[in-house]
Amino acid sequence: MTVFEELKRRGLIAQSTNEEKIKEKLESGEQVSFYIGFDATADSLHVGHFLQLMVMSHLQRAGHRPIVLLGTGTTMIGDPSGKTDMRQMMTSEQIDHNAECFKRQMSRFLDFSDGKAIVARNGDWLKELNYIEFIREIGVHFSVNKMLSAECYKARLGTGLSFFELNYMLMQSYDFLKLYDKYNCTMQLGGDDQWSNIIAGVNLVRKMRRDEVYGMTFTLLATKEGNKMGKTEKGAVWLDAEKTSPYEFFQYWRNVADEDVINSLKLITFIPIEEIEEMEKWQGSELNKAKEILAFELTKLVHGEDEAQKALDAAKAIFQTGTHDKNMPSTKLEESDFTDGEIGLLNLLVLLKLCTSNGEARRLVQQGGVSIDDVKINDVKHMVNKTDFKDGFIIVRKGKKVYHKVLI
Repeated sequence: MTVFEELKRRGLIAQSTNEEKIKEKLESGEQVSFYIGFDATADSLHVGHFLQLMVMSHLQRAGHRPIVLLGTGTTMIGDPSGKTDMRQMMTSEQIDHNAECFKRQMSRFLDFSDGKAIVARNGDWLKELNYIEFIREIGVHFSVNKMLSAECYKARLGTGLSFFELNYMLMQSYDFLKLYDKYNCTMQLGGDDQWSNIIAGVNLVRKMRRDEVYGMTFTLLATKEGNKMGKTEKGAVWLDAEKTSPYEFFQYWRNVADEDVINSLKLITFIPIEEIEEMEKWQGSELNKAKEILAFELTKLVHGEDEAQKALDAAKAIFQTGTHDKNMPSTKLEESDFTDGEIGLLNLLVLLKLCTSNGEARRLVQQGGVSIDDVKINDVKHMVNKTDFKDGFIIVRKGKKVYHKVLI
């Protein structure tokens, strides 16, 4: 099975500018240089980047050359695609730091040795642009009417679209032109929300270099209801262990909905597609096994096999035997956290970061969503006493699936 067939069979491909030509190029036996851009808006990648990294890895394994374009220039403007407001301004120093963090994390997915993958930074050319020359050379090829009809801009017209953001499409298109000239890059990939920007880049290279290049988007990682995956009550699910612990990362995937587990296995694991297609026949409790496989494989990819095994062991200890495990998330309380040997339950929930505020904690308790050592607590004024820590710890449970060990 060719890599194009693999991507197609897994349901990864959404749209392409010329599917037959792309298929032909990827199967020709010649190395294709392709790129995906990553705006460095945070100091860690998150689950939303996962699918892009998997596609790059699939293509690299097939002999093609990924170009990781770190948006040290475009991050200073911000892509309006899918956004309701203008992106918060960041300094060059913040962006450069974030880009370095991205590069380190990507090394788990891509082989950067011996030129097998390239890291480029678009700030290297975008920051040096002369605006008048840029508008004369590049801007002349863009129709504002067409730009405003693109989904990435059209959705923002009602709430307000700044001229600042209107430049983003030109910048991204110019990136493709620069990578074409420098690395013979002939293909740009991205999430399906990038379709308009990708088409603009393909058209710009065609107009300015009289050559055909290609664009392809892949399916967004979403639930059956169409909601983006990778969000929790705490926020994004990060690939950085300091932001989202390996156990929390494992639990996120272990708890996906039954109807989403098979699609997730297809899109973001390297499990052979034939095996996943067999899993499509699974029902009921068998789907819990599929979720466990998904959680283990993804945790192994991001954090390594040791951390994946620890998370699996912790999950089994909690859900199968009801006991605690040394690898479950834990917090050690300080003497200063207690007043006369006690701490209020609401304060404790906030301290453990199981709730973001006392108000949220109050609602959770009132709704019956909090247990301590398997005893449900409904009293919002409940005080946790040091004497409750029988063996030096208690287990706080939020809802049915979130466990936290509290030690003294």
